[in-house]
Amino acid sequence: MAKTAQGAALDRKKLMADPIMVTTIVLLITFLTLFILYPLAILLVDSVLSDGHVTLKIFQRIFTDPTSNFPTAITNTLRVGFVVGILSTIIGLLFAYVEVYVRMNKIAGGLFKVVSMLPVVSPPFVLSLSMIMLFGKAGLITRFLLGIYDNDVYGYWGIVIVQTLTFFPVCYMMLKGLLKNIDPSLEEAARDMGASRMKVFTSVTLPLLLPGLGNAFLVTFIESIADFANPMIIGGNYNTLATTIYLQITSGYERENATAMAVVLLCITLAMFAVQKYYLESKTAATLTGKASRARMLIEDKSVTIPLTILCALAAIFVIGMYVCVPIGALFPTWGYKLTPLTFKWFGQVFQRYHGLKAFKDSFVLSLIAAPITALLSMIISYLVVKRKFKGKGFIEAVSMLAMAVPGTVLGVGYIRGYSQGLFHTGALSFLYNSAAILIIVFVVRSLPTGTRSGISALRQIDKSIEESAYDMGADSFKVFMTVTLPLIKDSFLSGLVTAFVRSITAISAIILLVTPSFLLITVQINEFAEKGAFSIACAFATILILITYGAVLLMNLVMKFFGTSRKLKEED
Repeated sequence: MAKTAQGAALDRKKLMADPIMVTTIVLLITFLTLFILYPLAILLVDSVLSDGHVTLKIFQRIFTDPTSNFPTAITNTLRVGFVVGILSTIIGLLFAYVEVYVRMNKIAGGLFKVVSMLPVVSPPFVLSLSMIMLFGKAGLITRFLLGIYDNDVYGYWGIVIVQTLTFFPVCYMMLKGLLKNIDPSLEEAARDMGASRMKVFTSVTLPLLLPGLGNAFLVTFIESIADFANPMIIGGNYNTLATTIYLQITSGYERENATAMAVVLLCITLAMFAVQKYYLESKTAATLTGKASRARMLIEDKSVTIPLTILCALAAIFVIGMYVCVPIGALFPTWGYKLTPLTFKWFGQVFQRYHGLKAFKDSFVLSLIAAPITALLSMIISYLVVKRKFKGKGFIEAVSMLAMAVPGTVLGVGYIRGYSQGLFHTGALSFLYNSAAILIIVFVVRSLPTGTRSGISALRQIDKSIEESAYDMGADSFKVFMTVTLPLIKDSFLSGLVTAFVRSITAISAIILLVTPSFLLITVQINEFAEKGAFSIACAFATILILITYGAVLLMNLVMKFFGTSRKLKEED
């Protein structure tokens, strides 16, 4: 105990002797408090405070008032989230199992990689556009190929299908890593005792994977119930909680109702996030420790490999086809009525008639400003969490990760309630509202958890003696971070930079409530044209946006290939 107290005192003394580090910590805590905790806290306060008194009447009203549509919306949201979570986990497991356990040809492997990357570089509602254009009443497949004129893709099943196709690659990437960490000797021992492949899977593989499956389900469930864009475009009259909150603010002007609904949605996602983060992740880590002891013998039995590979390849081709439909849809003269001759006029009208140049400029500039801020903040937080000991470290880690559990719509409502009249309605910082700064801050906050997790993983692989030698030579914390730590994790920094840019330029759920006519953002324009049924112009906007994001990812891969840390390590070997 004495040694522990002495060590803690020494850490405090070192910290207080480093004014740059102390200033960084104070500024970081201030930023996280103002732009993550405060908007959520003000939501909670506003939802239970009326005329200076604590009351639950707002919650009572949204549950009892038929005009609020809340009971239906929350039932719909949970129903969609549960089904999407199950379907995404099952399909993700199938893809992951085939990739890790089955010997595939290179074409199938390439399809898998494309499917895993497409949701990253695409706006969140692209598949909704494709679903309507392919299977709607004027759909390419339903109307022109099958002659079906009354098919309705809007509603519950439309949302479920689109969200499942959007989110299952997340489960696939998560479960692929877990399956690779299962020691093959456990499964081969069961096979040597006469167990069939199905028996090995159900009695050995699946029990080891159960915490990971629960983790994947909850991540998808949270993504589904927080999703705004897909239900807004393809939901029709099937309202979810995210769309109901948006409509309460934009149409009904019922901000009190919207606040209470946002609190309910926040509580659901926080509860799910807590279970996923602090229970299932630890259970997964405890069950699957380290890497497999040796290479796995891949399944080569054609009775297994051919059906599974064909099934997954067909699913991958269908998903890729849905994404390809977007640029094709932008070439049709009038969608649903006249499909030939193909034309580029919509791409021209994007810039000539629909202020496309301003939309792309505003989105690009704001995202370009937010990306380096996010990447640098993520690396600083990661450095403090992994490499430094001080009071408040747990607060910084928890709050920076909290944004991952907050739906964009909820965050948008929090910023409206928190900054439209200034801090605590005093007018302080009210200048942020309706400004470019608040959009940049939202972009930073939304991308911060992803960059932080990547930075923490990278920093845990660096021996602390490397930095300690720099300190011993008289360098301060800023010098050590910039000249020693950051170069060692520059791959994570570059990855965080591009991820933040892509997430920012494709964001919609939080910023759609905060954007003003002064700023035209691409995703808001796409959403607006899709709601009007102008699918060709929406596809033209979306196609250009996909090209921008794909170009950013491609550029990052090239930079990391030629200048990244991994290349230097290969050269040294």
